[in-house]
Amino acid sequence: MIEFDRVGKSYDGREEVLSDIHFRLARGEMAFLTGHSGAGKSTLLKLMMLMERPSRGNIIVGGQHLGKILQRQIPYYRRHIGVVFQNHQLLFDRTVFANVALPLEVTGTPVKEVARRVRAALDKVGLLKKEKLNPMQLSGGEQQRIGIARAVVNKPPLLLADEPTGNLDPELSADIMHLFEQFNQVGVTVLIASHDLALISHLRHKLLTLRDGRLMVGQSTEVLA
Repeated sequence: MIEFDRVGKSYDGREEVLSDIHFRLARGEMAFLTGHSGAGKSTLLKLMMLMERPSRGNIIVGGQHLGKILQRQIPYYRRHIGVVFQNHQLLFDRTVFANVALPLEVTGTPVKEVARRVRAALDKVGLLKKEKLNPMQLSGGEQQRIGIARAVVNKPPLLLADEPTGNLDPELSADIMHLFEQFNQVGVTVLIASHDLALISHLRHKLLTLRDGRLMVGQSTEVLA
């Protein structure tokens, strides 16, 4: 599903933010990307979302060579990736339902199908009864669940998350991670950037650790437990 082959990223010819990154993540696998602040976690995710391009090396996601994707093709490529952000990036002038429906509206999904899929996604994250509320009426944990529902409403084969529990307390963080595991159990490939080692040490998944732009691969979170 994901393959990085000797990938490097630098800005304006300065020292590399990412250096010689090489790893593979199989279809249906779940992994955590960890590292200190500034280690390059967000940059690595941005490369997969084509928000950034590598300075060298090759990246393949879902069988697509990202270096061959033209700028005009990027919106179509991103339809196959669900993304969850730390700050939710919700629209507070719209209801919960409308926020989750956005990706489907962009792709021209029929109205009846939008309603069915939005409610299915909200039911999965436990917010079906709050579809008519404004996100500002909900807690931080519930807002993050809206973001997750929006990320999966298109049924993407790949789900990326950048510090999805960074603003949540330990109990809510554990609930959110359990949601990601549920999506993984039905075949979705999941990669989560997180600095919360105390939380992910209790989960049995591959661990990718960035240190000063370099990657240590193959460690299991069981080692941390």
